[in-house]
Amino acid sequence: MNTQVGLVAVIPVRDGVIPAGGLEALAESAGVAVLVGTDLDTALDTTIGVGRRLILAPTASCAPRTLAEAATVAVLAHAPESAVVVPASPDGRDMAPLLARRLARTLVAGATEIAPHRVRAARQGGLAIAQFDLHEPFVATLQPGVRGVEHRDLPDPEVVRLSIVADTSDAVSAVEVLPPDVSTMDLAEAPRIVGGGAGLDGESRFALLAEVSAALDASMGVTRVITDRGWVSHERQIGTTGVVVDPRLYMSFGISGAVQHTSGLGQPDHIVSVNTDAHCPMMQMSDLAVVADANAVLDALAARLSARTERGVA
Repeated sequence: MNTQVGLVAVIPVRDGVIPAGGLEALAESAGVAVLVGTDLDTALDTTIGVGRRLILAPTASCAPRTLAEAATVAVLAHAPESAVVVPASPDGRDMAPLLARRLARTLVAGATEIAPHRVRAARQGGLAIAQFDLHEPFVATLQPGVRGVEHRDLPDPEVVRLSIVADTSDAVSAVEVLPPDVSTMDLAEAPRIVGGGAGLDGESRFALLAEVSAALDASMGVTRVITDRGWVSHERQIGTTGVVVDPRLYMSFGISGAVQHTSGLGQPDHIVSVNTDAHCPMMQMSDLAVVADANAVLDALAARLSARTERGVA
């Protein structure tokens, strides 16, 4: 039986940006992490006050296999007996199973709490928490938004720089990088979100909400009551038992603002809400609160956007 020595975060960095949940993974690992990906020096500034010891493993791309190979080298060289914490961001979820395979370790997905010998993870759509007692090093993905991050007055982190040569024996060259499709992109990465709740009066409203979202170059999100009804898939649920988001713009239709929902909203730059209850929490936290029937406003907005499209107005 191996003896584990703490935790180490492995954080994928794309063009200098630490993903949603990356700093939480760093905090869960007591400030020890491998940063793997592109433009890592830019990402260093984000870790101030959280990071203590950072291993930089630069790669030429953010392809999952390339990230996993570089992370494997870094973990084996600097933290071979530590359990690995990966943020459950899109890149993290892609990389984690490949990393676990290369390290020959158990993978636990969807963790809410990670310790060197124990992982607690959300199951059944957040309705249950399963505990895994582990006695060998493992890899676990940590759900964004479950622990928060406290920035402290810490000295600059110790930085170790690695020179990684990734295996490119079956690599392919990129022809074009396409922007994400707002209708399918991960909510945690979406800069604009249009949300719908119980104030919308039927399943068909959410098909319309999806059309309006796409017309506004936004992603659609919903509250838990909507996913519980089976009207929209769980991956579109915003909140502490769904996806924790941090958009620049959040528009809500018929959402009262239960704490489980608002706790997962992050810190949007702008919030616009439509509701008949002027005093509900969602309206109180909005920059623009429209006291009206959300169904009627959604219909009117859809008609206006459709007319603009027919006239060829961007």
